[in-house]
Amino acid sequence: MKKVCLLLPNGFEAVEASVFTDVIGWNKDEGDGTTELVTVGTRRELTCTWNFTVIPEKILSEVTVEEFDALALPGGFETAGFYEDAFRPDVLQFIREFDRQGKIIASICVGALPIGKCGALTGRNATTYHLNERKRQIQLAGMGANVLPDQPIVIDRNIITSYNPATAFDVAFTLLEALTTKENTDQVKRLMGFQPAIQKGVEGLV
Repeated sequence: MKKVCLLLPNGFEAVEASVFTDVIGWNKDEGDGTTELVTVGTRRELTCTWNFTVIPEKILSEVTVEEFDALALPGGFETAGFYEDAFRPDVLQFIREFDRQGKIIASICVGALPIGKCGALTGRNATTYHLNERKRQIQLAGMGANVLPDQPIVIDRNIITSYNPATAFDVAFTLLEALTTKENTDQVKRLMGFQPAIQKGVEGLV
């Protein structure tokens, strides 16, 4: 069984976390059944960006990197206190150890910033939130990353980064494919309704 740690700092965006719980959960029940996800919070109770309250299964001090095969990181808002938790020394050390062991790290939007802050993206290709005058991409570049500003998803060895919340499902499916196979991931996508025929139908309504 491949175990994914969904790391949740306070102030995270619920939608960016939920894609990981759904895709990994769907695979456990409807795919090849080889994945499970554990929610790990920086606190016993977390408040999302817009006041959605979450109680994680475990807190950071109760787990080790060795328990997991991959790390998933949603982004969040500064006004909700995301960076206060995401940049904590214990959080950065946890991320750094995942990278040191070569384990997969998948992030969405500004979830890339704690990865950069811990030093794991130094000299490596990455991206993060690309709008609002590219402020966050400039910040990530200042952490030593080689930012690819217009690429929605960037993969550099074991690290996946993306440039806005709209990429969330694609990042989660990319993680699932890395943990299982393309064939299995395509099957989970089909069962979840991610089919080209449906997308074409929506375009036809415009």
